[in-house]
Amino acid sequence: MFEIIAFEMHYVGGRVESELSLIAYSDEFYDTYQKIYNACFYDMRKALDIKPYNFYSSKEQITDKKDNIYLLIQNEKLIGSVACYSNEIDDLIVNKAFQGQGYGTELVFWAINHLQNTANELPIKLHVSKWNENALSLYEKNNFKCTKVEKIR
Repeated sequence: MFEIIAFEMHYVGGRVESELSLIAYSDEFYDTYQKIYNACFYDMRKALDIKPYNFYSSKEQITDKKDNIYLLIQNEKLIGSVACYSNEIDDLIVNKAFQGQGYGTELVFWAINHLQNTANELPIKLHVSKWNENALSLYEKNNFKCTKVEKIR
């Protein structure tokens, strides 16, 4: 069994503006969202032996979360998504077909801006697995600093 380490990170930068226009999640996007979400997290979940490897398998799993999920749709394609809960950024994903094009950074900026305008609680925080080096690098480049190391398993 693998040891799973995650970092709690806090945003330490200033005000952020975002030109992105995201829409609130709706069930009409569930099939595409499920496919992209599972594809984004499958390799990590498999490498760390977190079962099920494909997390989402039904709409019911998303029922309590969907009011906080925002989608980036361009040309009728789901590019990516991010969830914002209270003062926390979660489940930031970019469709594998669009990775490496700056969408991850844009989604981070959108989420920070959204929380700066809506969250009463500070600081803005997120959690990221040590295994997910690309996400960790993205967050560090965008003014997130590790505040706590957590051993999950």
